[in-house]
Amino acid sequence: MRAHVSISVAGGPPHLLVHGDLVGRLRTARLPIDDPRVSEAHALVSLRGGELKLLALRGRLRVDGQALTSVVLTPGLRISLAPGVDLDVGDVVLPEEVVGLVGAGLPRQPLDGVRSLFLRPRPRLEVGVVTGADAVLWGEDDAYRVRLPATGEERALALGDDFTVAGVTLSLVPIRLRDASVPSTLGGAAPLHLIASYDTVQLHQSEFSCVIGGIGARIVCELLDLGGPVSWEVLASELWGADEDRADLRPRFDMAMTRLRRRLRGSGIRDDLVVLTGTGQVELVLRTGDRVEDRL
Repeated sequence: MRAHVSISVAGGPPHLLVHGDLVGRLRTARLPIDDPRVSEAHALVSLRGGELKLLALRGRLRVDGQALTSVVLTPGLRISLAPGVDLDVGDVVLPEEVVGLVGAGLPRQPLDGVRSLFLRPRPRLEVGVVTGADAVLWGEDDAYRVRLPATGEERALALGDDFTVAGVTLSLVPIRLRDASVPSTLGGAAPLHLIASYDTVQLHQSEFSCVIGGIGARIVCELLDLGGPVSWEVLASELWGADEDRADLRPRFDMAMTRLRRRLRGSGIRDDLVVLTGTGQVELVLRTGDRVEDRL
């Protein structure tokens, strides 16, 4: 009862991927590819408009020689990440309903793979086991488990079950696949209101809003302060120090960018607010009508 796709690196074994899974050179990627021409976080599987898509996080994807930023995953499709590095798409499973989570302040959203639940500043789900989460959920089909890191409590969950975290009650419910999808254009074309305070960034767009802290907030604030595109190395050295080894900085930076975009996407804010170009430049993309309130 979950949407998933089978993908293999040409000639290799198949890997089962769901919404939010990474493809790239990171060891933590769901589909790891050990090739220097592939980025640490090269692409992301996303459920959008009732379809599973592969989204390019850095560089481009190529299908039949055409460079693309996103590809609808269909059986038999071959996607090139670099010359000689091809992905073959096998089975694509799109059930009518998937298991989802809903609760006070948390819109219905799918439970694919491992998810970390945060209740503040507003309820949200993030991919994987994330430090500081109020709860971690994992499982497949109709069998799930929840763990509360603060107390160590763990229990089994089935469809229709409720559980309570810090006084907030949440439920496992069936969701129509289309209702579980991320909108193709997050936040629509509505103007964005960005309030930067160095340690936090508030983002408001249409009915969507979120507060970003930590490294994600510092990425946005540093880009605002610099006033234009900047090399990832310059930005990373501002975040972690110029004495850090370049080989150590790159995976940390790519992971920080992936988490920032995931946070934006999960809150309904457009995830192309911060982009990393194929030439290694990082840019804050503001559109006509966007408003920035700089409190730095």
